[in-house]
Amino acid sequence: MRMTLRQLAVFVAVAQEGTVTKASEAVRLTQSAASMALSDLEDGLGSPLFDRQGKRLQLNDLGRYLLPQALEILGRCEAFEQAAKGELQGIDLRLGATLTISDYLVPDLMANFLLQQPNAHLQLQVGNTRQIIEAVSQFQLDLALIEGSCHLPQLQCIHWQDDELAVCCAPSHPLAQLDRALTIKDFDAVEWILREEGSGTREVFDHAILQDLPNANIRLTLGHNEAILKIVAGGMGVGCVSKLAIQPFQDKGQLVILDTPFWELTRPLFMLVHRQKYQGPGLKALMQFCENQAKKKA
Repeated sequence: MRMTLRQLAVFVAVAQEGTVTKASEAVRLTQSAASMALSDLEDGLGSPLFDRQGKRLQLNDLGRYLLPQALEILGRCEAFEQAAKGELQGIDLRLGATLTISDYLVPDLMANFLLQQPNAHLQLQVGNTRQIIEAVSQFQLDLALIEGSCHLPQLQCIHWQDDELAVCCAPSHPLAQLDRALTIKDFDAVEWILREEGSGTREVFDHAILQDLPNANIRLTLGHNEAILKIVAGGMGVGCVSKLAIQPFQDKGQLVILDTPFWELTRPLFMLVHRQKYQGPGLKALMQFCENQAKKKA
């Protein structure tokens, strides 16, 4: 067989990093050695695996088809080597999370997992739902926890737990001063401070609220819950984010949650993994741990 494990490792690294320079750092080779390994692999296969766009390399159709198999081969070889040495397979995983989850759920989750697996190494990448889905689809992440929905057939979306959004405002806001039950009509003229499009939080707002308020005045969109809540607490507009994010502001008396029973703001949170991703013992352990932590809270 002409190909080597080093060549496969370079191929995977280039696919994940996008350039030979970054890939060489990931596999601890010189740039020239990594470039030669990739060239030798493509020569051996008789076909290129990437489209060259300047210094960036983009997987072509053949590269995308072979990447999951290369990942599985490398994963199984690592498990084989460690088993031969009488060692437990090491856990070195890349975890992704959307903003609300990364701020309020992941810190405890990672800390508790590391207490159980003291030799494990975890890396966390944070982004909005659209960004994290793209990273999983490109095999840049082993597992992701997301707030929004995912309909890509190559990705497995596993219900993890539920989260509840709420509409909030400053205690001095006119809606907080009303001495009666709120109606949808009361929100006709409010200014909304919201998350950006592509986030799971914004997806819930669009589906649950925007349908009733097609002319909603979206005054400002921001990429982080904390920024939204600070502006709303300052007296500008009304926000719609997770209760997990609102709670600290509510405890300090800076925000109040408005009673909006006419809107369904409960949303599912998902674990996301590529269907073609090799699930070694470490990844399976982390997924099982996530499921167990969610059951404890239920």
